[in-house]
Amino acid sequence: MTTVRDNPDKNRYEIHDGAELAGFTQYKRSPGKIAFIHTEIDPAFSGRGLARQLVTEALDEVRRQGLAVLPFCPYVRKVIASHPERYLDLVPARDRERFKLPAEATSMVRSYEQ
Repeated sequence: MTTVRDNPDKNRYEIHDGAELAGFTQYKRSPGKIAFIHTEIDPAFSGRGLARQLVTEALDEVRRQGLAVLPFCPYVRKVIASHPERYLDLVPARDRERFKLPAEATSMVRSYEQ
């Protein structure tokens, strides 16, 4: 069974497969914001979709906390870009261009359809 949990002492969300640490996404918090810096999955656990599970659960959690997201981590950015209708609003509108994200979720959906 895999579980995702915040480890604030290490500034990261971790994904565990049973008792084993399978990976993490590192962050830096500031008032009202969380900057995702790096995501890593142990090679022994690769190919199982754990990175996506880790990042989506972390993004869902920071939404519940009301935090804005700064996706410096390319993988976190990729998850947001892949699901703009679900996550783009977490990235402040003024910061989206900086991260090469669309201004609106609908513009990204249209660009994939073309």
